[in-house]
Amino acid sequence: MSIEIKVPPVGESITEVVLSRWVKNDGDAVEMDEVIAELESDKATFELTAEQAGTLRIVAAEGDTLAIGAVVCNIEEGGVAPAAKAEEAPKAAVAEDKVAAPVAVAKSGDSYATGTPSPSAGKILAEKDVDAAAVKGTGVDGRITKEDALKAEKAAPKKAAAPAAPVVAAVAGARGERRQKMSPLRKTVAKRLVAVKNETAMLTTFNEVNMKPIMDLRSKYKDQFKEKYGVGLGFMSFFTKAVCEAAKDFPAVNARIDGEEVVYNDFVDVSIAVSAPKGLVVPIIRNAESMTLAQIEKTVIELATKARDSKLTIEEMTGGTFTITNGGVFGSMMSTPIINSPQSAILGMHNIIERPIAEKGEVVIRPMMYLALSYDHRIIDGRESVGFLVRVKQLLEDPARLLLGI
Repeated sequence: MSIEIKVPPVGESITEVVLSRWVKNDGDAVEMDEVIAELESDKATFELTAEQAGTLRIVAAEGDTLAIGAVVCNIEEGGVAPAAKAEEAPKAAVAEDKVAAPVAVAKSGDSYATGTPSPSAGKILAEKDVDAAAVKGTGVDGRITKEDALKAEKAAPKKAAAPAAPVVAAVAGARGERRQKMSPLRKTVAKRLVAVKNETAMLTTFNEVNMKPIMDLRSKYKDQFKEKYGVGLGFMSFFTKAVCEAAKDFPAVNARIDGEEVVYNDFVDVSIAVSAPKGLVVPIIRNAESMTLAQIEKTVIELATKARDSKLTIEEMTGGTFTITNGGVFGSMMSTPIINSPQSAILGMHNIIERPIAEKGEVVIRPMMYLALSYDHRIIDGRESVGFLVRVKQLLEDPARLLLGI
């Protein structure tokens, strides 16, 4: 008995997927619930499993775009069937001897039409690009002789020499190029980024934060923190808590536009931008405002690991009220992040650089980070955007306020 394995429903808004990779080969024996292929949508990658044990018979090829419900493969019940012998294509019979078409040869007594060149004359006229119609024949019945062709050659105007082709300078080194089809995830990201730029009134405001207080706090308690909670104390938990606290004072930053209404949230679902092998994904820390630093760190590690392994589900990437992106891990010093629609704001973190700053009337060296807040000016005013970023800066430079909630 053979059963068809079809593309399963993977989300309400998803109508098609791409067969990105076959894990098993055609003719392989598969077990019940064994992963046989990977399907990729515009949001995530999914595993396709065998619905019974048997022999795999592949229907769709890698790279095919398949609608939900389309047949991907068949599984035949029982052991692996012996491979069928490939039939040789019949060879076309080729005749060994070919009969050449007879060539008509003019004899010395044959008649020619007026103006027809003799074979030798025709050859000369053809080589010299002289039109036979322009040559007057002196032979029998007006036939063009060799002498007529030679005379016509001398009378024919000489053609201007063709201009020499420009010499292209040789370039040292390889100059190859390759084309690669965009993945569904990359195409969706591209469309959404262009849509955000065209449909929002996006502006960016900047500030800088002295990271020394947080770095001192981490150095002092990192060993005890890891021993107690089993995770390291990173920067992301501090930034997440700072955003949640600042959103209480500036709720528009955590809101969104829905038609002609503004939707304000009494919770903060923080989207964390993560660079995955197949593109940028934004898994979500739900209700981050009620989580401790340790809970945030554990969630960040879990989501980042799933993103790298392409194991994130649609639910883990759907929603979010505010986004944090960290270009500093790649060495970015300053950037203007693009809003993650339908959200209204995104905070960009950057690399930490020791720079001289003025502190209590003295020039000192401090580890400084630039912050960038991109926001939708349709819902967030300049006062709110600047105030929000200043509040985040204050909380990060005095992390005790994060722990005390003041």
